Amino acid sequence: MNGMSDVRLTLHSQELEAGQEPAMSTLTRNRWSLFWCRRRTRKALLDLTAEQLRDIGLTAEQARQEGLKPFWRS
Repeated sequence: MNGMSDVRLTLHSQELEAGQEPAMSTLTRNRWSLFWCRRRTRKALLDLTAEQLRDIGLTAEQARQEGLKPFWRS
């Protein structure tokens, strides 16, 4: 294991011994925030009218393709 993994394991074991929930890393929190943002905006694309799509420069087909992408894909 590398040094960073050893530190994480030590901190995790200390949290468990103290009866605490392990802290979520900032990277994990940021990743989930990104996923939720993608999901929300992609679902919103599916609800736009033809006029709204024209305003943002997308065709209905482009909006549909983007809106149906899974949230974990960029």
